[in-house]
Amino acid sequence: MSQITVTGPATPFDSAILTPAALGFVAELHDRFAARRDELLTARAGRRAAASATGTLDFLAETRTVRESDWTVAPAPADLLDRRVEITGPTEPKMAVNALNSGAKVWLADLEDASTPHWANVVGGQDVLAKVTRRTLEHTTPEGKQYRIRTDQPLPTVVMRPRGWHLDERHLLVGGRPAVGALVDFGLYFFHNAAELLARGSGPYFYLPKLESHHEARLWNDVFVAAQDLLGIPQGSVRATVLIETIPAAFEMDEILYELRDHASGLNAGRWDYLFSIIKYFRDAGPQFVLPDRNAVTMTAPFMRAYTDLLVRTCHRRRAHAIGGMAAFIPSRRDEAVNAVALEKVRADKKREAGDGFDGSWVAHPDLVGLCAEVFGSALGERPHQLEVPGDWREIRAADLLDVASTDASVTREGLRNDVAVGLRYLASWLGGSGAVAIFNLMEDAATAEISRSQIWHWVHGGIGLEDGTVVTAGLVRELLAEERAALVAEALVGTEQVELAARLFERVALADEFPDFLTVPAYEELSES
Repeated sequence: MSQITVTGPATPFDSAILTPAALGFVAELHDRFAARRDELLTARAGRRAAASATGTLDFLAETRTVRESDWTVAPAPADLLDRRVEITGPTEPKMAVNALNSGAKVWLADLEDASTPHWANVVGGQDVLAKVTRRTLEHTTPEGKQYRIRTDQPLPTVVMRPRGWHLDERHLLVGGRPAVGALVDFGLYFFHNAAELLARGSGPYFYLPKLESHHEARLWNDVFVAAQDLLGIPQGSVRATVLIETIPAAFEMDEILYELRDHASGLNAGRWDYLFSIIKYFRDAGPQFVLPDRNAVTMTAPFMRAYTDLLVRTCHRRRAHAIGGMAAFIPSRRDEAVNAVALEKVRADKKREAGDGFDGSWVAHPDLVGLCAEVFGSALGERPHQLEVPGDWREIRAADLLDVASTDASVTREGLRNDVAVGLRYLASWLGGSGAVAIFNLMEDAATAEISRSQIWHWVHGGIGLEDGTVVTAGLVRELLAEERAALVAEALVGTEQVELAARLFERVALADEFPDFLTVPAYEELSES
């Protein structure tokens, strides 16, 4: 086994989390699977290049028999049968307690887009998860306010989301190279909690982000099999829900579930990363792939309806749960008028999802749990899900998934400014260690920052005109960026130096000649930690 070395700064949780046995387990997983991860990342680039050259994607001919044959995934365990409302959030103590006390059915404990790879977050998040598993998590703020897990109601089932395959962990070296971030997150959580979770009647459950192919799902499945074998955990104990948040994955939903069939529990519709992936994949394939303002691209756009219809149909045919997208609105404590309008939109969105056959949906704030539960409760009645409900399904063709051009919306100056403002504010917070950030009454995470900066890149490089006739240029973006930078400095919520670094980074990922695949990769390089 390769030597594993901790290079990150010391944290208060090292003795509990970074034990020799836990680190050895991570190193073993890395030795077995890191090379395959590298090969799959290389394959991503090749497939993207092919899609760019042809301007299209299609369902795979070589896996037709998987799509056309009858098979189902493993039955859901008891605590994953009812997923009508899932709350998402980072593994930060206060937010973890609030999520656990929210009344949701599932807590997505996020080590990915709602977190940042500051080493204190990576190790501290694992400590929070270990305490959540054992029901010992408590938190006291500097002001003396105490947060404790309630004991008078059922707690949400915990489903942990590790980082995507593309991210490394520079604070852990295995054989002298940075460890694979996904294997670090998965490995530490599984080592410390899998047996305890099973003893408590639950299990090690995961959300898998950013997959682009069934080969990547197969890798995860092999990781699960190896991890269960290494620790003597019964095979099939793991359950995984896959986020379909990349355009190539939308063409392989059946195949992804098939590869994970002994461990699969569902698919989720990840809206913002999905839009980001469409831009990334088809950024040089012509004007038919130019998206309008991000807030104008609703789930009723034809290409988004095709995506969600296919997801629900695929899940239910394979006896897996279909989980809807995020309600990111954060209720205002001061403006009831804003709340009334926003909550009505959230209600309409959740009613659409429930009516479309989804078995549950996401919210970002505890105040939305009741609304989501009410809407899905009306649709479900006494049933825990909608797997038994027959659907009147239309055929979804490749052209339907790629019909971006039929979206009835425009690129506006307001939309451009919003992308700049959100991207800058999010990056400023991200650099400071916060991955889930309240911006303009919405909970933003890395996915919304990605769609913001990728839209700008696409509009600039495509010479796109705004609704008022102005062409989007790098100069115009820099002008808006300067204005938003000054406004953020004036707000004094983060330090000036941090704002300046965020502005430089945003300009780098939004205006570079070559499109950076993920903004979190160059952002990670900018982190300074003591």
